[in-house]
This record gives sequence, C-alpha cells and structure tokens, in this order.
Amino acid sequence: MTILFHKYQGTGNDFIMIDQREKKIIDHENIELIRFLCDRRFGIGSDGLILLEKSDNYDFRMVYFNADGRQSSMCGNGGRCLIQFAYSMGIFEKNTTFEAIDGLHEGQINQDTTISLQMSDIKKIKTINSNTYELNTGSPHYVTFCKNLPSDIKIEGAKIRYSDEYALQGINVNFVQKDDSLIHVATYERGVEDETYSCGTGVTAAAIGYAVQNDLKGEIIISVKTKGGPLSVSFVRINEFEFNQIWLTGPAVFVFKGEIEV
Repeated sequence: MTILFHKYQGTGNDFIMIDQREKKIIDHENIELIRFLCDRRFGIGSDGLILLEKSDNYDFRMVYFNADGRQSSMCGNGGRCLIQFAYSMGIFEKNTTFEAIDGLHEGQINQDTTISLQMSDIKKIKTINSNTYELNTGSPHYVTFCKNLPSDIKIEGAKIRYSDEYALQGINVNFVQKDDSLIHVATYERGVEDETYSCGTGVTAAAIGYAVQNDLKGEIIISVKTKGGPLSVSFVRINEFEFNQIWLTGPAVFVFKGEIEV
C-alpha cells in the first residue's frame, strides 16, 4: 500500500498529516503501522501522526496519535499544524471550527501567517506546592517552576512521569524558567517519552500556572520561548482556578510531502 502524507512542524514539534476524509487509509487500532511511520530511523519520522477526517457538523475532525502508535489526548501544536494543513487544501478560508478528542476547537489564520488555536477552558488546577501545579489543558500536565531549566529534560522528566503517582496513566512534565518578559518552557512528553522541541498544551499549562503563581488577573498574554521557537498564550482569568478564551498562537510550517510504501 502507498500512503500519501504531508509533514508539518510547529516550533519544532513535527507531525505526519494524512487526509482520509474520502478513504480510510490508517486504521485507528493499527498501532504497529503508526509507530513505524513515526519512527525516525525506519519510517518518516515525527513526534506524532494526525488524521484529517470528515465531520458531520463541522469543518473536519482531528484524530491524533503519539509516536508510540497510540491514540492520545489533545495536541496543541498538532492542532495548529492541522489547521494550516486544512487551510492549504481549501477546507476553510480564515476561521474554522473542528472536532477533536476533547471537544470542539476554533482556529484562525492570522495576517502574520501564524496560527491561533482555541484551547479547552480550565476549571480545575491542583496546587502541589508553591512552585508546582497539575492541570489538564486537553492533555494532563505537571508544571514546575525552577531557577534554571534542567540540563537533561529526558532524565528529569522521566523521574516524574514514571513516579508511582503518574506511571500508570502518564503525564507530560513541564519545566518553567521565568524571565523578565517571558517564560522558557521545556517539556517531556508522554507517548514520545522524551523531550520535544515544543508542546502546545504544555506551553498553555505553563502560562496558566504562571498566572496562578503570580496572581495575574483579567485578560492576560504570556510570551513563551521553547527550544523550537516562540509561542504566545492569551486567556481570561475568571477566578482563582478558572480560565477561558484560551488561545495558543505561533507558527505552523509545511515541511514536505511524499509517499511511503507499507
């Protein structure tokens, strides 16, 4: 079988895109095939794979898989890349609404060519200590603030991800360093089981954690620096642990397209 694919990246977080609105190409349960396609030595290579599927009531449906081949929770950078992919095929003109595993999302193409994705509202945040929070931004995240980012994110992230509390279900681990005008975020992603250059839901969690820690109120915009480049998160704080109108904004770039025999 020959599979036509497109490759996109959002601040270094890279994804295989496959359009299967008209024909089923990838079975959702074919973990072995998806893992092979994401493999950087034997397949195409990516942090994840995204299927663009038909939606009965909205522009399209997003189905996301981690590099381990398993269907996963929401991916912010993947969602932004899928918006760019759908836009390139003429599915919408400027604004879109689509379905994902965590519900409906809105997206838009900005004048500066960046992509904005509306994230799920936040209604609950667990405070572990004054520097550490746990929250779900479409995917579960552990956010910890530190003076300096660890030298080895994979080792330090794995310690938390595979701790007794999180080993079974898994959690994404974000290390956050504060700067004068922005925050630096490094993320260990479950499913990839390594540091990624960027994580959209992780950046969102870190920005909201920053607002909680610093008691920011009202309409807020946080600038974020990741290993893969800059992102921004805007939101409105309703009360202590409730946030809505959450938008993740940054670049989503076409890398290449091709065919692979499987």
